[in-house]
Amino acid sequence: MIKKEYPSEGELVVGTVAKVQNFGAFVTLDEFPKKEGFIHIAEIATGWVKRIRNHIKEKQKIVCKVMHVDETKDHIDLSLKRVNEHQRRDKIQEWKNSQKAEKLLEMVAKQIGKTIEQCYNDFAKDLIKKYGTLYGAFEEAAYDIETLNNDGFKGEWLKTFEEIAKTSISIPFVDITGYLSVTSWLPDGINYIRDVLSKAEKSEFEDVEIQVKYIGAPHYIITVKAPDYKIAEEEMKKAVNTIKENIKKYNGDCEFHRKSEE
Repeated sequence: MIKKEYPSEGELVVGTVAKVQNFGAFVTLDEFPKKEGFIHIAEIATGWVKRIRNHIKEKQKIVCKVMHVDETKDHIDLSLKRVNEHQRRDKIQEWKNSQKAEKLLEMVAKQIGKTIEQCYNDFAKDLIKKYGTLYGAFEEAAYDIETLNNDGFKGEWLKTFEEIAKTSISIPFVDITGYLSVTSWLPDGINYIRDVLSKAEKSEFEDVEIQVKYIGAPHYIITVKAPDYKIAEEEMKKAVNTIKENIKKYNGDCEFHRKSEE
C-alpha cells in the first residue's frame, strides 16, 4: 500500500523510543518505515525535566506531534509534551485500526487471488478516499454492505470484503440515558402510562434499541443504544416526543431530563 515517506508538520505519529540520552530521545516512527525522529529534552514534558528517564524509556510506545521536517537532512523534530491524553488515546486507536485493516486487506487479497498492490489500485484507494480510512470502509461493510453498493463500489471482491469485515469487525454501539417523569390523572392512569411507554420503545431502525424502566413513581429511566451518538440522540428525541404527545390524550404530562433529579 502506498504511504508517505515523511510525516507532515503538525501531524500526530506513533513511535517507539529507540534511545534515550540526557539531551533528548530518538524515536523510530512506526507508520514511516526506516524513519526516525528526535525529541529534544525541552519537548519531553511541561516544566523543568530533571531526569529525562523519569518521563520516557527505551521501547516505550508513544504518540508525538511532528514539529519540523527537513527531508534534505532526513531530520524530524518531535514533541511529546504537546500531545494531550485524549489525542494520545485517539491516535493509538487509529494506529491499531490501521494495522488491523492492512491485515484484513491481506486476507481479502489472498482469497481473491490478487496482490496487495492490485487490491489497492483496484478498490482500496477509492475506499479510503470515500470513507477516510481503510478501516472505516471495513466498518461500513460490516454494518451494511449496501452502503458500499449505493456508493458505487462494484466487483467480485465485494463479497469477500463483506465476509471478512463481518467476521473481523465489531460494530461499536453507544448508549445514552435520560430520565422521565410521567403522570396521568385518570383513575387507571398507570395502564395508560405503560401503553404510552411501550409505544416509545419502538424504533424504525433494526439496530436501535430503546428501553424505558420504572425507577419509582413517577420516575422512569430511558436508554437508547445505537450505532453512533447522532442516531442515539435523534431516537431519544423521537421517543420522548412520542411519550409527551400520547400522554396528553390521557390527561397526563411528561417531563424529560438528561440527569436524574433524585
